[in-house]
Amino acid sequence: MSQHVVLAASSEVSEHQPLIITLFGLFVVATLVITVWAGKQTKDAADFYAGGRQFTGFQNGLAISGDYMSAASFLGIAGAIALFGYDGFLYSIGFLVAWLVALLLVAEPLRNSGRFTMGDVLAYRMRQRPVRTAAGASTIVVSIFYLLAQMAGAGVLVALLLGITTDAGKIGIVALVGVLMIVYVTIGGMKGTTWVQMVKAVLLIGGTVLITFLILLKFGFNVSDLLGSAAENSGKGAAFLEPGLKYGLTPTSKLDFISLGIALVLGTAGLPHILIRFYTVPTAKAARKSVNWAIGIIGAFYLMTIVLGFGAAALLSPEEITSSNKAGNTAAPLAALEIGGGGDSAGGAILLAVISAVAFATILAVVAGLTLASSSSFAHDIYANVIRKGQATEKEEVRAARWATVFIGIVSIALGALARDLNVAGLVALAFAVAASANLPTILYSLFWKRFTTQGALWSIYGGLASSVLLVLFSPVVSGKETSMFPKVDFHWFPLENPGLISIPLGFLLGWLGTILSKEEPDEGKYAELEVRSLTGTGAH
Repeated sequence: MSQHVVLAASSEVSEHQPLIITLFGLFVVATLVITVWAGKQTKDAADFYAGGRQFTGFQNGLAISGDYMSAASFLGIAGAIALFGYDGFLYSIGFLVAWLVALLLVAEPLRNSGRFTMGDVLAYRMRQRPVRTAAGASTIVVSIFYLLAQMAGAGVLVALLLGITTDAGKIGIVALVGVLMIVYVTIGGMKGTTWVQMVKAVLLIGGTVLITFLILLKFGFNVSDLLGSAAENSGKGAAFLEPGLKYGLTPTSKLDFISLGIALVLGTAGLPHILIRFYTVPTAKAARKSVNWAIGIIGAFYLMTIVLGFGAAALLSPEEITSSNKAGNTAAPLAALEIGGGGDSAGGAILLAVISAVAFATILAVVAGLTLASSSSFAHDIYANVIRKGQATEKEEVRAARWATVFIGIVSIALGALARDLNVAGLVALAFAVAASANLPTILYSLFWKRFTTQGALWSIYGGLASSVLLVLFSPVVSGKETSMFPKVDFHWFPLENPGLISIPLGFLLGWLGTILSKEEPDEGKYAELEVRSLTGTGAH
């Protein structure tokens, strides 16, 4: 293979730009048609927030997997495996195992206990205004962290495809994604977003199956040959297939791995855009069924990311991967180019265009889901119940959600422009850490601890949120390394790239401590009602 694959990719892609732009355009037009159609079906708040609770377990499972299989999964994990071998593969395991926590502890009780948001569950037995404010703030912060990753993925992907090398061009792409996501959410609401997620999930699985098949075909369906070639081509030898290449070099990196593992496994059950999906089905049984479907679809997908990552390592040198993007985010599209015949073939360019269009579809769909989660929480929790004290009409609430969407979109564009050179899987892991630190302790305590009080909820949410965000700001993710967000300055003092090891236990501890030190008596009658509702569904919306 040519040692200048990225240049070949750019020149070959430039010859096939009409095809690439057509594929992108087709997806955008198709999804906009779906969004406009869904917007016409959106009559009230239940339609906007929860899609009218009309989706089946399978449909919602497909949409959940679409929400979850983000740019981090498709681009970030493949890149991490291509560069770090076994240690990159640990992302796949963590993201998948996390669903067991969501299935066993959260999905059914949450569906039974709330209407539209996490704040509904907390406010059921606590003081409405403070806990809804905290839940809204947490939801918006977690969503913005997650949005960062998707925006970063969009920037590098479309830049590779269209041969854009200037920073201004990449920032323009991030802005385009932001504008499209604002359109999806403001017009289509949850119905439009869910249908877009389903279409995207089918496209992503189809594209991943195709590349996986072609990579395995090249190695005669012999996984041992594939892994051997990857190890040899990586320049690391047998160490590429063993633990320790990224996380075992120093005591600090070993701690970072533990921190990452905790964040991944516990984070899913606290992610706002996943939690609101449980409200789009009519019953708790359908919520449980949708999680079962999601686990099956996501599990199959993550198995294929192993082939994508090791396939990229076998087909491309580390220099070829990092010369396109320092964090390895373009490894999967470049592997598609190579497996299709290389940079000087029409087959390679067509395959690159198809896979990149699928990845772009992935990014658009996920950012729409995230934006809907945060704008819903602002409108339903903060605007309707805190600012308007429950006096807002449904029409006013939905209008507030649409304005919030515009604001969150603008913030995401600005931050996404800064994060364009970071590994998207690493960025998502940060969102998982914030979700597991601020949201999960409060949700579990609310559902399962009779003594839990408003003060405990506030300490848990704000303490987990502040500690995780603060540790990220002063970590190597933001400054002090070549791969940092600000590589030319160094103000980091926290050594780990993921704060989960400190902030998640702190979130649980603060929730317990706030409750123990609280002077207010918990409402045991309300807890009994919540327990019956969460476990049986009696009285659920």
